[in-house]
Amino acid sequence: MAQPTVWDHHPEPLAVSSAPAPEYGTGSLADLLPTLAAGMGVPGTAAAIEELAPADRNCVFLIDGLGWEQLRAHSDEAPFLTSLLPTSRGGTGRPLTAGYPATTATSLASVGTGLPPGAHGLPGYTVRNPATGELMNQLRWHPWTSPRPWQPYPTVFQLAHDAGVHAAQVSSPSFQNTPLTKVALSGGTFHGRLTGEERMDLAAEQLAAGDRALVYTYYAELDGAGHRYGVASDTWRGQLMTVDRLAQRLAEQLPPRTALYVTADHGMIDVALDEEHRIDFDEDWELRAGVALLGGEGRARHVYAVPGAANDVLTVWREVLGEQFWVASRDEAIAAGWFGPHIDERVYERIGDVVAAAHDDVLLIASQREPNESVMVGNHGSMTPAEQLVPLLEVRS
Repeated sequence: MAQPTVWDHHPEPLAVSSAPAPEYGTGSLADLLPTLAAGMGVPGTAAAIEELAPADRNCVFLIDGLGWEQLRAHSDEAPFLTSLLPTSRGGTGRPLTAGYPATTATSLASVGTGLPPGAHGLPGYTVRNPATGELMNQLRWHPWTSPRPWQPYPTVFQLAHDAGVHAAQVSSPSFQNTPLTKVALSGGTFHGRLTGEERMDLAAEQLAAGDRALVYTYYAELDGAGHRYGVASDTWRGQLMTVDRLAQRLAEQLPPRTALYVTADHGMIDVALDEEHRIDFDEDWELRAGVALLGGEGRARHVYAVPGAANDVLTVWREVLGEQFWVASRDEAIAAGWFGPHIDERVYERIGDVVAAAHDDVLLIASQREPNESVMVGNHGSMTPAEQLVPLLEVRS
């Protein structure tokens, strides 16, 4: 049996208070759509990002996996997007924080509902369903769970549509009827298009379809390239070149009185494929002791203890991992604002008894439980700037 890994990089476990909690309420992904909708006079929304001036038509182009730090490090592959950064002449872009964890299901729910994870209730890649005791994958929505009780709040698109704003989503046809789309991004009309070029052209048409419009479009392939090959790979850089051309294509077609915002759901880091950087839960008896379920993902874990073992699990996880992870109890993570300023009662027990967020370039994998995820090169989820900061780039017509 493998022995537990011992780390000695830091003299003391990381303090929970040292984790840079997301900027909910002032500069997070959850604040973007409410700010845009408030500028169009949509009831029930409020502006939170002060520097965004109102526009009659607003478009959000979300590029899955494009972190602020990755974009700034690859200016040659993305000349158009780079021109929108504040270091460029005329650029006014700024970073937003994705929210915790920095993962797709959580971030898309934050974007669409305008709420932090503690309210919308998708606080991780996989979380425990308190009603069944099973782990639920919130990206793939497996095992099946009734969507509306799981996330009961209206989306900003629904609020906008009810207020007479032309609301539309332009994305892959495969996303039209998924539960995640229904709870996070529904409202108005959905338009499925296969290619990025088709999506950009149709998004521009949808913006022109009303005197007030709120349009969302999405591109996923950059994230897939990062997971498989890493953000240092030629494949990832090629995808970045593609999304740069797509953003420019959309920007050049904007109808009058439009603001286009290019953003993302999370950043990404590459983690070496060796035992030093990949701690295997399935091979470490000490980490497994007292754990009933392991949720989340490699850099953002929810740990569900067997009844009565939560304090012991917290102590052990801090001893074994606390020098490279922020390790918190559920209540400590909530009090530190990781999931937002408040937690809905229905969400409380979806959060792990212990929450572990990676600080260093390491993963807590589960080679037997999660064989596919355990070999990904590019990863995300935690609160480091490389994962947490996403661009907010603006073009106006």
